Amino acid sequence: MLPGLSYPEESLRRLSGDLAERFHGIFAAETVGRYVLESYTGLLRTSSVKAHLTTRTAHFARERLTALAQAKGAFERPVPEVLFICEQNAGRSQMAAVFTNALSGGAVHVRSAGSMPSSELNPTMVAVMAEVGLSMEESFPKPLTDDVVQAADVVITMGCGDACPIYPGKRYVDWELVDPADQPIDEVRRIRDQIRSNVTDMLATLGVTPIA
Repeated sequence: MLPGLSYPEESLRRLSGDLAERFHGIFAAETVGRYVLESYTGLLRTSSVKAHLTTRTAHFARERLTALAQAKGAFERPVPEVLFICEQNAGRSQMAAVFTNALSGGAVHVRSAGSMPSSELNPTMVAVMAEVGLSMEESFPKPLTDDVVQAADVVITMGCGDACPIYPGKRYVDWELVDPADQPIDEVRRIRDQIRSNVTDMLATLGVTPIA
């Protein structure tokens, strides 16, 4: 039980307890509880599928707490941390994140977020990624938070403009890419292939050889 916090769902109380144990000695239980509630509220604003909201909150809150622990130096960063940001976190940044995971073979840890996240992934984007054998099943739009920016070694932006927070000492790269929203499928394929090329080049700058 975490005193002083009101949970709209019992599952969130249990999640807070589990994460408080996971991050024991790093964050107070009340801090963990607030992160869980903030993460839930942030996803609730845009989520169109409430059935998976608790599961997504668990992933989002865990990622945020891990990022904050990394930024504080409480967790090691064994591999480079890359953050992809676009406006809706429904197309470009999601494709970049999935390509990075696939091509790096775990040699890079990746996160993605949106300055104004959509309620769902772009279905055309999901379809063209499936064409190259990559599933978006575990992906979902997430709001941009300071903690994931602070933990990143490289921040790659794609059209989020002034909404992207700037921190001294961070490496920022902007990829000029057409937003795939409302684009025909052939154009989304072209964007997909450009993102894959950009990811391959980025991995080279990090000393990672892409998996063929």
